[in-house]
Amino acid sequence: QVQLEESGGGLVQAGGSLRLACLASGRTFSKSNMAWFRQAPGKEREFVSASAWAFGATYYADSVKGRFTISRDNAKNTLYLQMNNLQTKDTAVYYCAALRANRSGFYDSSGEYVSWGQGTQVTVSS
Repeated sequence: QVQLEESGGGLVQAGGSLRLACLASGRTFSKSNMAWFRQAPGKEREFVSASAWAFGATYYADSVKGRFTISRDNAKNTLYLQMNNLQTKDTAVYYCAALRANRSGFYDSSGEYVSWGQGTQVTVSS
């Protein structure tokens, strides 16, 4: 399994931007579909975006489509989430997650993922 560590969270005003990073250890990152989830206080963890290791395919939740961009640098074992036009409803702890290596497809259920980071807090003020 890969080990994951997020960074880049913080406090930002509504309309601002942040870029999250997720550094993966291990040799399977380049063959693992990855995703970002988030969890706001009192709410369930929800899917944000996913990136396939092959062909650069990506997938987004409707709530972030057009504002967030997921990308990855396999040479650096790093997954990114560029978040623009942030809104107060985006306030949450953001987690990166990995599917089992070589497993294909996009999944918005957290139970499908086998590796998780510790999370990074994103707070958007009005």
